[in-house]
Amino acid sequence: MKNDRDESLVFTPQYDLSGLIPVVTVDATSGEVLMLAWMNEESLRKTRETGQAHYWSRSRNRLWRKGEESGHVQTVRDIRVDCDQDALLLLVDQAGDCACHTGRRSCFYRSLNSDGRTLVFL
Repeated sequence: MKNDRDESLVFTPQYDLSGLIPVVTVDATSGEVLMLAWMNEESLRKTRETGQAHYWSRSRNRLWRKGEESGHVQTVRDIRVDCDQDALLLLVDQAGDCACHTGRRSCFYRSLNSDGRTLVFL
């Protein structure tokens, strides 16, 4: 088996053709997955500079700081990079009890039922 592990210590994020990189955001204390979002170069830079999560909104086509309207700010404890540097994992302290725009703790509040067609609320 070929060993093609990337052992580089140089951060070179691999953005997609739209200039975005997917970001999984997790509660640093509980390990709960809170949301999946996107970052561009500017939002990643602002996140690193301020310590607060900034994302790129594909629907609004603009940069946004998590909590700028709701007050549910995400303070970043750690930014992790996957093996190909084409996805990020944010470990955050979530202010307030919701990360989802629906007012729920997590965006992943539904589960696929055993019939494969029906969603069940968690």
